[in-house]
Amino acid sequence: MNFTLLATVVLTAILFVLIVLIMVYFIAPRSYNKMKEEPYECGIPARGDQWGHYHLGYYLFAILFLMFDVETMFLFPWAVVARSLGPQGLFAVLFFLFILVLGLAYAWRKGALKWH
Repeated sequence: MNFTLLATVVLTAILFVLIVLIMVYFIAPRSYNKMKEEPYECGIPARGDQWGHYHLGYYLFAILFLMFDVETMFLFPWAVVARSLGPQGLFAVLFFLFILVLGLAYAWRKGALKWH
């Protein structure tokens, strides 16, 4: 494997990010006012405590969504090379989907998908 090419790509990526960050620092508009310190910059003053408590179910639902979204994203590379993998690849992805369905059934059984 040619590590010179890999090092060139990594250094180019780092250099590109640094150049963009420096450009943003010098070019980006800046406006400082009291409203910038508010948690929501919508122009309407916030009332009450901004550190309100939310129901745990919202966080759990979001985590479950992200978990299944990211896991199903792994299906795309498999679909691209599905023909070359043969039956063994098909059984592997079916096992993967079975694990996903078991996780969903467990969350459903525990009531994690209910909006209270």
